[in-house]
Amino acid sequence: MINGISLLRNKRFFQKKDRINRKIVFSPLLLIPLLLVFISSILIKSVQRDFLQSDFLNHFFTGLLGYFLAIFISYIPIERIRKYLIPFYFCSLISLILIYFFGLSIYGAQRWLSLGIFSFQPSEVAKLSTILILALVLERKSISSLKDLLFPFLIVFAPWLLIFFQPDLGTSLVLIVLTFVMLYWSQMPIEWILILGFCIFTSIFYLVSPNLLIFWIPFMGYLSYRSSQKKIIFSILTLSLHLLVMKFTPIMWEFGLKDYQKDRLILFLDPSRDPLGGGYHLLQSKIAIGSGGLFGTGLLKGKLTNLQFIPEQHTDFIFSALGEELGFLGCILVLFLFFILISELVKVSKNARTNFESLIVIGIASTFLFQIVINLFMTIGLGPVTGIPLPFMSYGRTSLLVNFIFIGLALSILNRSLSLRNK
Repeated sequence: MINGISLLRNKRFFQKKDRINRKIVFSPLLLIPLLLVFISSILIKSVQRDFLQSDFLNHFFTGLLGYFLAIFISYIPIERIRKYLIPFYFCSLISLILIYFFGLSIYGAQRWLSLGIFSFQPSEVAKLSTILILALVLERKSISSLKDLLFPFLIVFAPWLLIFFQPDLGTSLVLIVLTFVMLYWSQMPIEWILILGFCIFTSIFYLVSPNLLIFWIPFMGYLSYRSSQKKIIFSILTLSLHLLVMKFTPIMWEFGLKDYQKDRLILFLDPSRDPLGGGYHLLQSKIAIGSGGLFGTGLLKGKLTNLQFIPEQHTDFIFSALGEELGFLGCILVLFLFFILISELVKVSKNARTNFESLIVIGIASTFLFQIVINLFMTIGLGPVTGIPLPFMSYGRTSLLVNFIFIGLALSILNRSLSLRNK
């Protein structure tokens, strides 16, 4: 009798486990990235017409490898990786440092390390390590005072500085955004986020119209006065921060950015000023997207794409190939898939069992969302060219594998929440 009851319990356990596994395998979190990889592989084939020199097979098979890697990671309990996070973080820092001595330089940027048979981009791995270590730190304590910010900022500042001077402006911006979102998720007041985030406007106003700072910086002081119990001290610190940003802006502009990065930041406002130089990508990208119309020219039939009017279109400007060949409807379909993906990630974050797990997934969601928005704005001319790839669609093996690792971690957290819910 006892054996019969035990067998019945085991049968029910495995039935529940099987239902959970099917939910994981057929989850939109797993299927949408694979579909995006398939679509982008065809677009890359269209960009690079020569079959022997095309990267579309590399992209597709890397995506397929990432798909199975995500499934494998989904079965690893997230708590088991905690003890490896600090060593992993320092290894990523070491790899970023090694770039300055042994890195491969491509198109004026030294961002890749070669390991003989393959090369990888340490800045992409740094996004993963930063999210994980930041989640580990923030789970222990909510942000309620200024001293609580010191350690998280120190953790992010080290990889940010190494990435910024590679130079890799795009990834450095990603680190800033995911940090702010994770801080907000750990109950940091929204006013503090705005005060820190608005430092970018202080820099822009200084470069474009310094007179605006007469009104802007006092407004920052007023905002900080309203958002803290220690009103005077916090207001003084805020004013000092923005004055310091204003002071260092010309130094960072002169020595922190390369000439081509300066051109990108300036020319997106009027790319026709240099139509054959810095503004070329933006102009040709907008022409390609506009020529697609409502339904597009058809896969592999885009004239601008086939004739390679947009250099390196298969990387950061893959969305322009999508707009030309699949038109407005194709763009809407892909954006809808991204919307579902981000929505699912936010849902997993809300239902996560621990703060650590929740912070990891919201960091992943914010990384994807920021990259999608900035890449989209870049390709349609609403933002400067920053070198930020479109997740799962832009060609880049390190980036693609890291994105699938993100998905695997989210699925692992989803798996755990479903298991606990069905107990």
